[in-house]
Amino acid sequence: MIVIASTSRSPSRRDIQGLRAVAVIAVVLAHVMGWPRGGFAGVDVFFVVSGFLITGLLLREFARTGRISLREFYARRVRRILPAALLVLVVVVVAGYLVFNRARADQTLGDALAAAFLVSNWRFAAQGTDYFHATDALSPLQHFWSLSVEEQFYVVWPGLIVLTILAARAVGGRRPWASAAVGVVVAAIVVGSATWAFMQTAADPTTAYFSTTTRAWELAAGALLAVASPALARLPAAFGSVLGWVGLIVVVGALLIIDPDTMPFPAPWALLPVAGAAFVIAGGVRAAGGDPRHNSLFPLTNPISVFVGDISYSLYLWHFPVLVFAAVLLPAGPAANLLILATAVLLAVTTYFLLEQPVHRSPWLSRRVPGTAAERVVGSSQHMPPVEPAIVPEAPTARALSSRPADWTPGTRYYRGSRRRPASPVPSPIAGTTVADAEIPDPPITLAPIADPPTHAALIPDTTASWHAWRERYGAQMAMAAAALGIGAGAVVLVVQVVFGPFTMSSPGSATRPLDPGTAVTIADVQSELTAAVAATTWPALDPSLDAVIARSSSDNPAHDCFVPDRTPDLSGCTWGSPDAARHMYLVGDSSAMAYAPAFKALAEASGGAWRITTVGLYGCRFTDVLVDNSGAGVMAACPQRKDDVRAMIAANPADLVVVSNAYSLGHTVDGRNLSARELLVATQAEVAPYGATEGIVYLSPPPHGQDLGRCYSPVTSPAACLSSVESTWHDMQAAAESVASASGGHVIDALPFSCVRDVCPAFAGTVPIRYDDTHLTVAYAERIAPILRANLQAMGLL
Repeated sequence: MIVIASTSRSPSRRDIQGLRAVAVIAVVLAHVMGWPRGGFAGVDVFFVVSGFLITGLLLREFARTGRISLREFYARRVRRILPAALLVLVVVVVAGYLVFNRARADQTLGDALAAAFLVSNWRFAAQGTDYFHATDALSPLQHFWSLSVEEQFYVVWPGLIVLTILAARAVGGRRPWASAAVGVVVAAIVVGSATWAFMQTAADPTTAYFSTTTRAWELAAGALLAVASPALARLPAAFGSVLGWVGLIVVVGALLIIDPDTMPFPAPWALLPVAGAAFVIAGGVRAAGGDPRHNSLFPLTNPISVFVGDISYSLYLWHFPVLVFAAVLLPAGPAANLLILATAVLLAVTTYFLLEQPVHRSPWLSRRVPGTAAERVVGSSQHMPPVEPAIVPEAPTARALSSRPADWTPGTRYYRGSRRRPASPVPSPIAGTTVADAEIPDPPITLAPIADPPTHAALIPDTTASWHAWRERYGAQMAMAAAALGIGAGAVVLVVQVVFGPFTMSSPGSATRPLDPGTAVTIADVQSELTAAVAATTWPALDPSLDAVIARSSSDNPAHDCFVPDRTPDLSGCTWGSPDAARHMYLVGDSSAMAYAPAFKALAEASGGAWRITTVGLYGCRFTDVLVDNSGAGVMAACPQRKDDVRAMIAANPADLVVVSNAYSLGHTVDGRNLSARELLVATQAEVAPYGATEGIVYLSPPPHGQDLGRCYSPVTSPAACLSSVESTWHDMQAAAESVASASGGHVIDALPFSCVRDVCPAFAGTVPIRYDDTHLTVAYAERIAPILRANLQAMGLL
């Protein structure tokens, strides 16, 4: 009987491990330190590396066995990806419910489920284009978007290769045809996906960043390198070395020069890191044959780089959750950044040795009966018969059945006691592996005569023995990693205590005694409450709770539907007070006006039938005579029409008084021209002047930007974490509003006295939360300050 055993193996590509190290270090430093600015493009390097390695693995399997086992492929992916990822997801969700506010913890749970089902990228793309989610607190799992892109690609990629090979065989019948067909398909994906990336980046950059369709070309670029490996293996060794150095320089240069604020991404600027990674990989295909240790590219192939590359997956998984949780628990600064880096490295190293490497190398999900029909997912198809008969998939099994010594190498003579001279390694045509002979397109095979045919049972691995060998190999390593994790965790806690002071849980405290129900609150009352809130060291029992207002956002605002882009507001549904009231007031503007709507609803209902007040506008749409750019979904398309609709509404139902409130932040026109504070207020005056209000225009400033409650509020921190100071931009725009109002005969209501005290803005006043995010008033607080707004309007002689 003849047993055919493939001897091709894939020696470690040290340069690729070093490339992974460069990529992950850039990503981590960019997130933690803010430098290099283009460090986020390390993910693009990962995509190219992954496409090359995975496609090379599939092509080697086909070259060796004549089939591709989808079961084995996905089993390998599960062992490689799932354990560490699942650990991070579970830890982050549990920690989220301990550290975050309830709304953010629930959001994190949703992010974890999306990551588990490989759709993180689409979830974050949707949130990024949703106006009300644009300022959500940063998810500790946001970095899982790249894993979702990668795994979505690999859900279809092996099957696509199989179908391509089947089609090529049906047409050509020879293996070179199959290789060429795969190359054509991969090239088509590169061109098509890259073209779409250019189009989508220009039209919707947020979606383009997260989309699988705009990133597939990067993975396919790596796959194309795997297909082209036979040609790359023929490059002169010196040229391969130069190509590797050029690629490294391009990758590092891209990470240093790319600026996410000014350079469109992923197209065209992702071309730089992708091209650089491709050069390094291509140059290393030839080097792998002539220089297995890749010493010519020492910045990537030294032991430190290789080790960082080994732990790069775990380091990528852990660094972002550590960063996000530290932002809640620790004051920002260099000491916190160093602690974040140290903690991320500790978790990465221990996870690699404790979980990632042992599970990846374990017998779990491995094939029990190699080569049986049940395991041949595609190779047994009548349209795609195995190339060689009686193929034993793995060389070690063949050696066990062969009469040759265990260390015998094909193409050499061997006799006991002799000094064996190995054959000169020649690059394999598949993905840069080295084999003893590459005169034929397939990896070399050896024909080993066997006296007696092996029984079926002889081909069945001993599962018990496999697990025993695995425990012998990794048991002590896992125990040492667990011990190191415990010691490291204790050291981190000690450093936190010494550097940042004792950590204590915040517990509900008392706030300024609330006013009796029905008492009209005054500026003096609110200022007293704001002063107490600034000095508070514990969170009071708030009503409604911060968890509740953060979760509700603007959904419980009675005027919510009067400010959304997907429905045209009508007068009756957006007007409060008696319909028979003789006087009519309008509140118009963007989401700042919407946040004040509950206060004006309360004013109308308490006016004794004297006033009816219409609250109407569009969130994200400033009521100015220039179109101010906004990325909120549907805002730019709806804004001009909404302003026309409001103008027509006021013309049909004339206004006695118009109050306008827009965001106090600088902006730019849709063509990119920056607008100053004064230009924005003059543009506001030009928009509302034609409304013809008989008693004039009132400019109502929004509250100054505060800390985003979704980010800063945690039950384990103090209210000091949510204190903020008034920005200079707010003061500039308030001064511009007063100047424009004075010149046009209008009026101004200053929000500062009921929002902040001595330019410091807390998250609550008395027992009421002020904002539900960074700027928008809660419904409860808007209703509470209605008497203050009434007093202001009365002082101006307008009520």
